[in-house]
Amino acid sequence: MRRANFMFGGACALALALATWFVSAVEDLPIRDPDGVVVPAYLQIPAIVGFAWLLDVLPRALLRSRHDWPSLRAHFGEVVRERWNRRHTIFALSGLATWYVSYAAFRNLKSYVPFVNGRIWDDTLERIDHALWLGNDPANVLHTVFGTTWMAEVFSAVYVTWIVMVPASIAIALIFTRHPAAGSWYVTAISLCWGLGALGYFLLPTLGPAYSEPGDFTDLTHTYTSTLITDLMDDRKLVVPMPYGNGVDMGGDPHATHLVQTIAAFPSLHVGIMMTICLFLTLIAAARWMRIAAWAYLVLTILATIYFGWHFSVDALGGMVLGGLAVYVAALGTGNHVGWVPRLVDRGTYDDVDEAQPSADLSRTA
Repeated sequence: MRRANFMFGGACALALALATWFVSAVEDLPIRDPDGVVVPAYLQIPAIVGFAWLLDVLPRALLRSRHDWPSLRAHFGEVVRERWNRRHTIFALSGLATWYVSYAAFRNLKSYVPFVNGRIWDDTLERIDHALWLGNDPANVLHTVFGTTWMAEVFSAVYVTWIVMVPASIAIALIFTRHPAAGSWYVTAISLCWGLGALGYFLLPTLGPAYSEPGDFTDLTHTYTSTLITDLMDDRKLVVPMPYGNGVDMGGDPHATHLVQTIAAFPSLHVGIMMTICLFLTLIAAARWMRIAAWAYLVLTILATIYFGWHFSVDALGGMVLGGLAVYVAALGTGNHVGWVPRLVDRGTYDDVDEAQPSADLSRTA
């Protein structure tokens, strides 16, 4: 069996990139660097990778030098040669390219949704939510149970830390782990989440309760998440022409701004990617504390997205299905399966030439 790689993930990323180009050409929409308003990607990505690389090498070099500063340079080079041979370097860079191309394409496709499918399904999802919650609004139920003051700060922290956790987990999978089979499976699964999420947005465009029923959330204590909700709508108004009562579009112009619009609710990618992480850690038999922490964070993420009105509860259910599908398809695509059952398959480290074999305990150090 071939060594772990990103052939399947790269093909999926290429498909997303081609889809972005196609929609852009047909609808005459620009392709943007999704995070380039503050710091462009060609500076941001190398800086993040360089910092992670340094974090992988420097502490080990310092530990070996034991305060013998003249020897630090020699130990630094020694660690680089040990941990960053040609195979690891190619693996990390190809994995990073797979993830970022998928992510950038996803962000652009998400921005195109209002131009391709203008129907909004919020009323339908709201009715489904009320049926699932026995005639109650789920956000109002959570406001009653948890209150609208200090718990808003807690849920805001949960929601925002997710934004940092995802790129951090990619760095762990590509840079810090010594088992590429696990890294390729995880990064490919996350990349598939972007593609499946974009498909859901086009099929069922929604805004989310925070935008379709903003009055339900006015009693919440103001948090960073509150600001983020407002900022995203401001961005949308700059990108998407917004019809007013007289029927005249007086809103945004996608060609007049470098922003992308990022409002879409079904399915919840926060929940979907968190579900991916939980299932992945469970399937590779990661340390028990990691699995417990991940599943607990998933529950908090679901509560936070509904509490602030980012999503309907049915969006969270859709996200869970998406996460499960991404993990399963990525397992098949990266060779991490026995028959049709997902399972981490040991194909060695970056250094050895061991034959592939199913592994149950390698995953504990992945």
